[in-house]
This record gives sequence, structure tokens and C-alpha cells, in this order.
Amino acid sequence: KDLSAEFKSELSANFLRLSLYMLMSVPQFLSKELKRAIKGSGTDERAIVEILVGLDNKGITELKSVYRLIYESDLERDVVGETTGNFKRLTISLLQGSRNEAVDVDLQLAKEDALELFNAGINRFGTDESKFNSILVSRSYRHLKAVFAEYRATAGEDIEKSIKTEMTGELELGFLSIVKKIKNTPTYFAEELYRSMKGLGTDDDQLIRIIVWRSEIDLVEIKGAFESLYGKSLADFIKEDTSGDFKQLLLAIVQ
Repeated sequence: KDLSAEFKSELSANFLRLSLYMLMSVPQFLSKELKRAIKGSGTDERAIVEILVGLDNKGITELKSVYRLIYESDLERDVVGETTGNFKRLTISLLQGSRNEAVDVDLQLAKEDALELFNAGINRFGTDESKFNSILVSRSYRHLKAVFAEYRATAGEDIEKSIKTEMTGELELGFLSIVKKIKNTPTYFAEELYRSMKGLGTDDDQLIRIIVWRSEIDLVEIKGAFESLYGKSLADFIKEDTSGDFKQLLLAIVQ
């Protein structure tokens, strides 16, 4: 097989997908991304987590509805069929789209939640993953920010460190993503963009997904966070990591 022809076809496939995604609504292209993440051999857990963690209740409801329209299939059933164990339970919980969205924070409840997380993790032998699931998926963002501050005071370390100690694999990825997204959304997506381009090769799926999705939401803030974190602009990373029409279209969106 001619390598240059194969290379060109791969690049043009990325350019085509990027172009098509820009014409779709967010629920449409995220439905396609989730279908891509679960079909075939191997599951793209990072894509599943990123999408489900990145949407609010309304976004989850719209996603499930549009997915059903496109594929005549139930998103929850399809995802459940491709995941296992505690990670499956986490994705089911996220797909309910039932997070409390109140703006008020009950500091006493935040202290209690922080203590429950402490006792479910580093303060016992073994980990009660269901407690992490119930608190991190159901509580409001504002409430959880207070919980994370209380957790640090109780445990003497950030909750991210405890999650890394107590969890592994996709479950660790899932809980860490929730915490990072809640603490600072632009920083979370900046780190994911960096991950998609660092080292050898590029995770084109992730790069395309984040750029298209966040382009009309918070890409300006993500670009600022990216430059602060890595001392180099997102555009410069894209210039070095991609090529051809695909690169030009990415840069047109980012700049």
C-alpha cells in the first residue's frame, strides 16, 4: 500500500469529519462521537467520560433524544452493553442527567459529604466506590466545590490525590474528570487538548471533538488556560502536530 496515499486519505478523513461536525448541532455530533466510542472492538472510555462529564442535565437529555433519532436505539442501553463494573455504574448515573443544579450551598452538608468521601476512601481498607459515585454525580457544582475544600481540610490532601490512590483505570479517569471539570472547566479541557497532541502521534478524535464542541462555548478561556499551563499557544501546538487542510481548518476555528 502506498504510504503517502494512506497518509493523505487519513488526513482528508479528519478534514471531512471536522467539516461535517461544524455543520451539525452539538447533540448531533456528540451522538456520533459516542457511537464511534462504543462501536467495534475496544471502547473509547475517555470519549464517553469527556462527553458525559461535560454536559449539564439539559445537555444529557438532548443528547439521549438526538441519539435515539439518529440511531433508533437507546443510548443508555448501548453504553451499558460496552462497559463493565463500577465504570458501567458511573456511566449509568451520569446518563440520568439528574444532578442537583441549585446555586445555594449547605456548608454543613458539604462537611458531611467530605467526611463520607474520606471514610469511603483513604480512611478505610478498600474503597466504597458507590459513595464516590452518589456524591460526585448527584451534587451541584457549587456544592462540590465546597466539598472539595472541606475534603482537603479533613484528609490533608486534595481529592484528586485520594482518587489516584484508591482507583485505577477508567473509574479513576471518570472520577478525576468530574472533579477537574467542576474545579476549572477551561483547565480541564486545556489538559485534555494537550494530552491529544503530546508525544508521538495525535489523538485526532479527541482533538476534533473538543475543538468543535467548545468552539462556541468557552474556547477563548480554554486557549488562555492552555497557554498558562504549557507556555505556548494552542494554535502553535496545532501547527506542529497537524498538517494540510485539516490543520488549516483547525486553525481557522481556533484563531
